[in-house]
Amino acid sequence: MIKVSNEQAFQEQISQSTLTIAVFKASWCKDCHYIEPFMPAVEQAYAGRITFIELDRDEVPDLCEQLNILGIPSFIAFRGGQELVRFVSKLRKTREEIEEFLDRAIEVSNALKS
Repeated sequence: MIKVSNEQAFQEQISQSTLTIAVFKASWCKDCHYIEPFMPAVEQAYAGRITFIELDRDEVPDLCEQLNILGIPSFIAFRGGQELVRFVSKLRKTREEIEEFLDRAIEVSNALKS
């Protein structure tokens, strides 16, 4: 996962023509730590189809406010600088739920290409 710590780097990443998933986390977030053990395998499973970037919400508070990031971890899919879909909830996210979101993000991205 590419670590992004400022808004300029974030904008550069999400403006790519490929699908980018921004994962907003924080070091103090228990639910963020819960997903850490399986996220490398998830990234591997989607390699070549999705670029993953990680942001610490405490490092980019203004960006989080602009994007209305309230709960973490939050997952937002972007392509060409446009937000496609997001997965935000107050509940702990399972690997299955994250993969369902990623599959949906790929579907939306592919639908917009045609």
